[in-house]
Amino acid sequence: MIAVVDALDVGYDDVGSGAGVPLLFVHAFPLNRTMWAPQVSALVERCRCVAADLRGFGNSSVRPPYSMEQYADDLAHLLDQLHIEKVVFCGLSMGGYVAFAFWRRHRHRVRAFVLADTKATADSDETHARRRQIIQLAYTDGPTAVANVQIPGMIGKTSREKQPDVYDAMHRMIAQASVEGIVGASEAMMVRPDSTATLATIDVPTLIVVGDEDAITPAKDARAMQERISGSRLEVISQAGHLSSVERPASFNHLLTEFLVALTYS
Repeated sequence: MIAVVDALDVGYDDVGSGAGVPLLFVHAFPLNRTMWAPQVSALVERCRCVAADLRGFGNSSVRPPYSMEQYADDLAHLLDQLHIEKVVFCGLSMGGYVAFAFWRRHRHRVRAFVLADTKATADSDETHARRRQIIQLAYTDGPTAVANVQIPGMIGKTSREKQPDVYDAMHRMIAQASVEGIVGASEAMMVRPDSTATLATIDVPTLIVVGDEDAITPAKDARAMQERISGSRLEVISQAGHLSSVERPASFNHLLTEFLVALTYS
């Protein structure tokens, strides 16, 4: 479906039980909302599942400005259109960066957080350099070349060896991204603020998930978040890399379902 949000087309799926907990899924870079298909299909009878494309990706408009704050505001406007007041915000990787911005700007709309394979710190100089390389590659050789470079680090060693279908599916998804979306998101991540101080202000139930083979935002980053978010829970998924929800969907869905059940009865 497409919603027109402040003259911006936002691609989204809105499926499941209207009486269930609203769950907002926010995708990783440079993917789109369809990466959450294993979670949406598993939870459709329990929750109202909303998966959205950030601007520049999927079926959303390719239009600046690009920033974590703008992504957060776009999502808030989408929730307005869907008449959803509060959500369990589930963000993976860049989706987690958007989650922190969403908390700073729209915290009254967050019932709980699921922060997967992400981190609170800003980019290092080394990461800045890699993002500049990705930007240049997108301009010169296009999204398929970006996919060739990105995918080996995003998919864990076990999945690369045993699940070539997952590897290929994520490669195709990146190759479908727009150059402007890739560049805009890369620049937005480069200038995003350090969210470490934000962690101590989070006072809603929070589940932190990380793959034990995640080479981009490893378990130490997840533990650093867990130590700073009061009452948060950390779960490490074995044999999963940076895209833990895609690589080990059954394990991820089990953790998510447990978390949602606890929320329902809290």
